[in-house]
Amino acid sequence: MQLGNIPWTQVAEHTHKVIVVPIGSFEQHGHHLPLLTDSMIGSEIAHRAEAELGDAAMFLPMLYIGASDHHLGFPGTISLSMEVYTKALIDLVESLIGAGFRKIFLLNSHAGNIVPAGTALYEVNLRYHEEVPDMWLTFASWFDLAREQVAVLEGMEQQNVLHACEWETSIILRSHGDLVQRKNVKTARTPFKSDFYSPDQSGRSRVSVTKTIRQMTPTGALGRPDLASEEKGERILQVAVAEVVAFVREFDGWQPAKPRAVNTKPGF
Repeated sequence: MQLGNIPWTQVAEHTHKVIVVPIGSFEQHGHHLPLLTDSMIGSEIAHRAEAELGDAAMFLPMLYIGASDHHLGFPGTISLSMEVYTKALIDLVESLIGAGFRKIFLLNSHAGNIVPAGTALYEVNLRYHEEVPDMWLTFASWFDLAREQVAVLEGMEQQNVLHACEWETSIILRSHGDLVQRKNVKTARTPFKSDFYSPDQSGRSRVSVTKTIRQMTPTGALGRPDLASEEKGERILQVAVAEVVAFVREFDGWQPAKPRAVNTKPGF
């Protein structure tokens, strides 16, 4: 159920439910995918999850702009700075808390949102954990929720999502196939091998390296979009939606933690 589809006088009837906040981005996705790819993917997953959950959960519309400064080297990208995006999410979550919601789930579809979203929820929790002790603030990216399940699907080459890759291209082929320019598929291969760092993000890195996407790939894409298919896209969507729905249903039953009594006596 969409929160935006009801009048304010009925909001109180639904604040006991989980509210799902889809967050995405407006950024380049290589030579073959639309700028709204992340938001289209997140919206499709949220729409399907909402259809399964019915009125058991509330949903907000997709917040289509995210923290994408590292993509600004490519024309068309629209981004909010980390500071502004963090503050926007803080204001959004505080608005929901003020309305009475106590179980808030940010459903993410853009890796660049992970750090600011985590910071936002951390700050909100610090402000409200005593005043609103029954509050739960949660965050997950669809590609983390469903990574293991997608990686083992038949025919999948990639073990995790990259950028404008096999996973993302397959989903857009399924959901917005008319917007995929298959003839323009171009990607970048791994520039070098390292025991500590995965330059194309296809493997696990044990060290953190700060680079813009333009520094990582001249095309704006990573992974194997050439292996994408509409059939894979449908299977990925089914798995991702199943995991989102499973989490929301479990989350709905979470109870507030009982705060421990504070020991004011000296010593241990």
